[in-house]
Amino acid sequence: MASATGLRAFLAKGPGWLRRSPWAPLAAGLCSRGPTWAGQPEPGPRPTSVRQRDGIRHIVLSNPKNRNALSLATLKFLQSDLLREAESTDLRVIIISAEGSVFSSGHDLKELMDGQGQDYHAEVFQTCCEVMMLIQNHPVPVIAMVNGLATAAGCQLVASCDIAVASNKSSFATPGVNIGLFCSTPGVALGRAVPRKVALEMLFTGEPISAQEALLHGLLSKVVPEEQLEEETMRIARKIASLSRPVVSLGKATFYKQLPQDLRTAYYLTSQTMVDNVAMQDGQEGIKAFIQKRKPTWSH
Repeated sequence: MASATGLRAFLAKGPGWLRRSPWAPLAAGLCSRGPTWAGQPEPGPRPTSVRQRDGIRHIVLSNPKNRNALSLATLKFLQSDLLREAESTDLRVIIISAEGSVFSSGHDLKELMDGQGQDYHAEVFQTCCEVMMLIQNHPVPVIAMVNGLATAAGCQLVASCDIAVASNKSSFATPGVNIGLFCSTPGVALGRAVPRKVALEMLFTGEPISAQEALLHGLLSKVVPEEQLEEETMRIARKIASLSRPVVSLGKATFYKQLPQDLRTAYYLTSQTMVDNVAMQDGQEGIKAFIQKRKPTWSH
């Protein structure tokens, strides 16, 4: 399938895909971690927890004492949690949520002090970018379930997910400018999720927006009362999990592939995909089931 091929191509790039400018190259060690690059975390306490049932994988940021900061360790665990058996047909959808009142405060600023060194800082931002792109390249939909504050790279994580459901108490910000660290990498995901002028106001002022504002501007898919958040997120996840995984995976990969194309190219690509989709086992099964007025029986 296109999505599986895309994921393999993404992984094959290894950690050297991201190059800094010639005057500040990555350390050789960061570009030669071999097969362990893909999210292999260091031994120690887990800042995430994972469970999976009925095709739905729950990844929970579980370090509320540190405001679920996206430390390098957390990013590596998150990467590993996303990659684990990613192409298994038992996996249909992923939900990313968090413990506590803060979804994620973004990078751990203690890791960005001078003492860590530039090479370490490069690894932090590179790993974060890999995680965000992995979400888009993943063969199954990834849903953010947000109940609280999401700032900086935490807001980036929400913006990077395919679907985002939040409680009405949630808020979102890219406040790095206030401490002299412009949210340049969060701006990549944010600028692709909301209109340019909204993104730039958030980036230039660092001021938060409410869940309702985030919904209005396209950062969120839905806003619900806090007590309905899990129920609504699970409703969406169960619906996706009930569908054909190959069809959903093909659709996701094609959607992102056509987005940056001009109109003619986008229609050409998607027309070819429709032809491929019709030829799939589940494509034919769905058409026959509709005509025969019965429920389809998917292959996966």
